[in-house]
Amino acid sequence: MDFIPYGTQWIDDDDINEVVTVLKSDWITTGPKIKEFEDALCSYLGCSYCVAVNSGTSALDIAVRSLNLPEGSEVITTPFTFVATSNAILYNGLKPVFADICSDTFNIDPEDIRRKITKNTKAIIYVDYAGQPCDIKAIRDIADEFDLYLIEDACHAIGAEYNGKKVGNFADLTIFSFHPVKNITTGEGGAVTTEEEGLYKRMSLLRSHGIDKDAQDRYGPDSSWAYDMKYLGRNYRITDFQAALGISQLKKLDMFIDKRNELALRYNRLLGDIDAVTLPVTKDNVRHAWHLYTILVDESINRDEFFKYMRSANIGVNLHYIPVYRHSYYVKNFGFDPLVFPVTEDVFKQIITLPLFPKMELEQLEYVVETIKGYING
Repeated sequence: MDFIPYGTQWIDDDDINEVVTVLKSDWITTGPKIKEFEDALCSYLGCSYCVAVNSGTSALDIAVRSLNLPEGSEVITTPFTFVATSNAILYNGLKPVFADICSDTFNIDPEDIRRKITKNTKAIIYVDYAGQPCDIKAIRDIADEFDLYLIEDACHAIGAEYNGKKVGNFADLTIFSFHPVKNITTGEGGAVTTEEEGLYKRMSLLRSHGIDKDAQDRYGPDSSWAYDMKYLGRNYRITDFQAALGISQLKKLDMFIDKRNELALRYNRLLGDIDAVTLPVTKDNVRHAWHLYTILVDESINRDEFFKYMRSANIGVNLHYIPVYRHSYYVKNFGFDPLVFPVTEDVFKQIITLPLFPKMELEQLEYVVETIKGYING
């Protein structure tokens, strides 16, 4: 069996043709495809405004920055996420405060959010882990009670639904990522959605040096050379050929999610009779996007030895995630006590990510399952 990655993109001839068309056009960056991609995302998600950028990390950064929070303000988030979620708080001179996770979904625990709120708390960033929306109503109730901003890190969850409504419509700002292992890709890329026109306008400037006129505004015989820098922005621009790829990929998103759901269901059926494996839990009121399929292995199994065994069998298992507070930078600068996050610690010691991507063949999935059974049964 050839190496099976934990995730990979699905690019077809339609995607390639759309990219080539843009490459042959006059605009390969800062052109009309960017707005077309943003409009397509708004139409799919059912939201009002979207700003497309060059990565999910950039999207997180401008989302936090757009809120213009006082320096040193506290932002509560989950430690069980990729470091970019928490780093976006640090980029903006704010203080990350971690809340523990739920033992079933591994999403942030609303009750621990409540316990971590102080007079300095200004916002909550919740992450839809693996593609399953959080308990959004509980988090929204807390945000309303304490007058806090909400940012939804839905980098795993484009196309996911909560109570029949797509994510992208619940928080003040919602973040998406289009990295190749995500549910659609633009190579690298990301986006922020919002219902607030003011936040949209600010983020539109922040992605392009904080300048108030883009290249199209300054192009043509009747245009002026003048522009002004309103904010300290950065170059987070996505290209037109990436946007063209995103438009084409978006047309296939529901098919991708359906295939991910079929594969996850197949894993559940084939792994369900193994006592040493705990399967992922899906809540009844969500449509899971299944960016990741993770299992917990029993404490009697050495997870790291199991990882090596699977890799040696050409299976690209992975680990999502090392808790943010365990990374050297956070240990050195903040010294969070892992014992404060008992659920995160328990999950971290037992979790492992199995391969899952829309083009995955059933033969590959069955090979993964049989290899797991071979290890556990000795």
